[in-house]
Amino acid sequence: MLEELIYFIPPEHCCTPAELRKILLSHPEIKFVSMVGVDLGGNDTDEKIPISIFLKDIDKFLKGGIQTDGSSVVLPGIATLNDGKVDFEADTRVNWFVDYNYEHLDPKTQLPIGTLRIPSFIIHSGQRVCSRSILLRTMERIRGELLELFTMYPETLKEMGINPDEITDVVTTSATELEFWVKTPNEKAVIEQLTVSQVLQEQYWKRTKGAVRTALEYSLLLLEEYGLEPEMGHKEVGGIKAQIGEDGGLTHVMEQLEIDWKYANALQAADNELLARILIKEAFRRHGLEVTFMAKPMEKVAGNGEHTHVGLAIKLKDGALRNLFSPADLKQSFLSPIGWGALMGILKNYEAIGAFITASNDAFNRLKPGFEAPVCIVASIGHDLHTPSRNRTVLLGLIRDVNNPLATRFEVRSPHPHTNTYLALASIYQGMMDGIIHVLKNGRKSKDLEREFSKRVGEPGEYLEQDRAYRSEKDVFEAYNQEERDRLFGKPPATVWEVLENLEKNQKKTTVLLEGEVFTERIIKSYSLAMLNQWMTELRDRILPENMEVIRSLTPEVFGVHSSFDEQRWSYIHELRCRLMKDRSDYKSLFSKLRQAIEKREYNEISRLQLVIETEMKELKHLYSEYKKNLF
Repeated sequence: MLEELIYFIPPEHCCTPAELRKILLSHPEIKFVSMVGVDLGGNDTDEKIPISIFLKDIDKFLKGGIQTDGSSVVLPGIATLNDGKVDFEADTRVNWFVDYNYEHLDPKTQLPIGTLRIPSFIIHSGQRVCSRSILLRTMERIRGELLELFTMYPETLKEMGINPDEITDVVTTSATELEFWVKTPNEKAVIEQLTVSQVLQEQYWKRTKGAVRTALEYSLLLLEEYGLEPEMGHKEVGGIKAQIGEDGGLTHVMEQLEIDWKYANALQAADNELLARILIKEAFRRHGLEVTFMAKPMEKVAGNGEHTHVGLAIKLKDGALRNLFSPADLKQSFLSPIGWGALMGILKNYEAIGAFITASNDAFNRLKPGFEAPVCIVASIGHDLHTPSRNRTVLLGLIRDVNNPLATRFEVRSPHPHTNTYLALASIYQGMMDGIIHVLKNGRKSKDLEREFSKRVGEPGEYLEQDRAYRSEKDVFEAYNQEERDRLFGKPPATVWEVLENLEKNQKKTTVLLEGEVFTERIIKSYSLAMLNQWMTELRDRILPENMEVIRSLTPEVFGVHSSFDEQRWSYIHELRCRLMKDRSDYKSLFSKLRQAIEKREYNEISRLQLVIETEMKELKHLYSEYKKNLF
């Protein structure tokens, strides 16, 4: 009977009340409507409005007549206590999805109860202030400005074999790759086993088994029903071999997976990613497995990335689609001038862009050397035209296929599953536009741009900064030490405060985000405040208590053979424990100092103490492990 279900309503049916009514009346299993807005924190709203209410006044839902209390969304400084009401306006440009509850069947039809999730804009005081609206403004700006620029500066396009008069549209093409850890509920990870397995690459691309295989296959089939066109699902680098339980099923499941699906326009791609996370998590839960999309759920083991692919294309009057990043001859050049401009625009402005990609404690836990996670602002395009980029240590890689011009795109490797994809794509494309505008207005050529992109530190660039290098085909963690990386590519931020502070320190780059009124100063301020509040709350109420529990669990061993060396080790461990957590009349512990700095909102001091505590906690755990290993 499940073949009777509809999983999504395409845009051509969303904007017509009569067509919508017809579809919904023919599917009585759809009992609810949810207006899905995405706030600046990346949270999607989910309510249950009876479908009967929706059918009574469809126009009101489509035109922004639905109101709610702004205290339920993350818009600090915008939706305030004395001005908190926000409206929801349905977006009729994208697919609307039906979310089914397979554990609640309609008594009449015996089909699962469905909720029509309507992607929407959040409106405050007549202005769209949500993540979705920011990305839409980006797309509208790109289309409008590029069409105008192509008319004003046609030479670059003509060199690519494109007649500007034939262009009818500009398309932002985007896609995400979703990594996640899956495990048996209530079972703790054995970090040592996971670390060894990762080093030996025992799980990478291996065959899935049991409930994991079933849930993975189910997820891929479900994504296909929703029109996402999944391309593959496979094991990633992390994981250990599961055990067989008494009932023949697998226990102690602990492995990392990845699922990819086809690209779409930027806004639809972000909506698709949000839906995919919901579907995958529910699919695995229904098969008795727990999924986490945390960027770094476990120490010393690979984290979850969400590599984000971005491209730019045009539609011509004859219906053809042309990739703006591909040169006229892929065997003669890596990129078109527009492609070079986009690449250089991302890299030059990444200090501002990065604030909308990596702004949580969890995200920074992933961005550490040694786990194939990008730390430096540097890109790889391949050693030569015939050798594609395979460098997994860079921020951005060029993806190209000499036999397929439509494949040329950039893979941005810094996002993670909880990155707000709407804001990430908006900021990335804003950075691209800065570089593209420079190229078009100055008539820059591909060879000249490639030379500038490949320049060394100290060499001046017409667009890029003199004191930076931007290209590396080497493993940046093996070829350079930290001091060299910082000198070549700039010192990366290490905390939420440091990445948000970049918005103030790099005003010219932040201004790039404001172009075309895509981001506004009010929105950037609201976003920064939201991320800072989240950062401090998590430090005070989650990370510190977790560290306290760790410290309390590290006790001296009363059994076994002890030597003076063991006693010295324990003495130092205890001293470190006290330095971190124990106040005295003449000394305030690091934990107390951090709590005090949070209370006073002393961001620099909070950031400094966080890094000191992280270093000391890491040393403490290592010392205790060595202490235990020496006892018998």
